[in-house]
Amino acid sequence: MTVLERFLKGDVRALSRIVSYVENRENGYQDLLGRLYEYAGHSLRIGLTGPPGAGKSTLVNGLTRMFLADGKKVGMIAVDPTSPFTGGALLGDRVRVQDLPMDGSAYFRSMATRGASGGLASATNNVAVVYDAFGFDVTLIETVGVGQVELDVIDSCDTVVVVIVPESGDAVQTFKAGLMEIADIFCINKADRPGADRLAADLKQMLDTRRTIEGAWPIPILSTQATNRGNIDKLYQQVAEHVAFCRKSGRFEKHRHTQLRKKILAILKNRFQQEFIDSLADESELDAAVQTIVDGESNPYAVGDLLYRRFSR
Repeated sequence: MTVLERFLKGDVRALSRIVSYVENRENGYQDLLGRLYEYAGHSLRIGLTGPPGAGKSTLVNGLTRMFLADGKKVGMIAVDPTSPFTGGALLGDRVRVQDLPMDGSAYFRSMATRGASGGLASATNNVAVVYDAFGFDVTLIETVGVGQVELDVIDSCDTVVVVIVPESGDAVQTFKAGLMEIADIFCINKADRPGADRLAADLKQMLDTRRTIEGAWPIPILSTQATNRGNIDKLYQQVAEHVAFCRKSGRFEKHRHTQLRKKILAILKNRFQQEFIDSLADESELDAAVQTIVDGESNPYAVGDLLYRRFSR
């Protein structure tokens, strides 16, 4: 059998090979994704984002166990910083996701950002499609802990859990980071530490005073202690309630529609960008354009416009 045939039959080793193939963007990976897409569209995608050290990996571990106990197959993606030496995932959160079954019902993959901003690796969405086609009922996506710019998770997930800890600072800093706009659930982890109750109160006050849309999902604030699995069951329940709310209100399908629209635009943007860069393969021409700016004969905007018009012809 081919790798794809083994993949469609549930072979975990074939899954690993295809994930690597897609992540590394090897020749023909988009054609492969296109073939897999007809098998996708069923997996629930849950994102966990927040600052470094908030306990996202431990929460992923706890949620995974809850889904497995409920008879679900779970795929996990942890996005880590990029190693400056190998280009691979620097932290490898696999060490914090342990003792999972080896029967194929759970699968974990660390991915490097490879320069991508927004908290996710550029291949995260594509790998989520692979997971979906493989038959995972749930895909848990953990963003890299980069603080105030990890907002792309909303374009890849159905439910976003924002994880913060008392050490993260006050609620104002949390909302300054833009996390209010993407949070479906706030999770204050390590809630046994000083300041947790104050942080919860501040968050509640700010949520109460912000402008809300009629019929919108009321964002819950949960306190957890992931290391001893405290209130993981409540987080699991809130995720289920959010998904049920979105499905009933029609927001689930609308959000998926918006995600697909952005996906198509991203594919077009990347393709045009790569073709434009390829058209500048003649380094001497680019260097000559730079020199005209240095000599005061032109400016970056005029040069950019000239190169674009030349490319568009």
